[in-house]
Amino acid sequence: MGINIHPTAEVQTDKIGDGTFIWQYCIVLNGAKIGSNCNINFNVFIENDVIIGNNVTIKSGVQIWDGIMIEDNVFIGPNVTFTNDKYPKSKQYPLQFAKTIIREGASIGAGSTILCGLCIGKNSMIGAGSVVTKNIADNELWYGNPAKFIKKI
Repeated sequence: MGINIHPTAEVQTDKIGDGTFIWQYCIVLNGAKIGSNCNINFNVFIENDVIIGNNVTIKSGVQIWDGIMIEDNVFIGPNVTFTNDKYPKSKQYPLQFAKTIIREGASIGAGSTILCGLCIGKNSMIGAGSVVTKNIADNELWYGNPAKFIKKI
């Protein structure tokens, strides 16, 4: 099966699983770990301290910053925004970036914002355009600004 990396992508890591596709104009830094059978769409940036599981889809325009872990079978919609610093200041970096975990089977809708230091539970769903400010339990649907619990799924 192999790994498919588009010629316009800059991929510095060799820690990529079999069957993964990395599309046009992506940048993947040296420390990143990407599992098997992933689909990293056009114009995605992945920093160093990032772990991405197997069978993950990351749609266009997403940046995955240091401290973010994405487990298996996760869907990240287009232009989802992650953060990794609660109090960002120019040229002032924390000793360690906040850890954010997206658990197995979760789906995050297009244009959502996920604040740092949170956990999105297994098989949960975040509706498009949501701003997630709290941990999300397993098997829950949340959406809105700020995102609110809607129902168990």
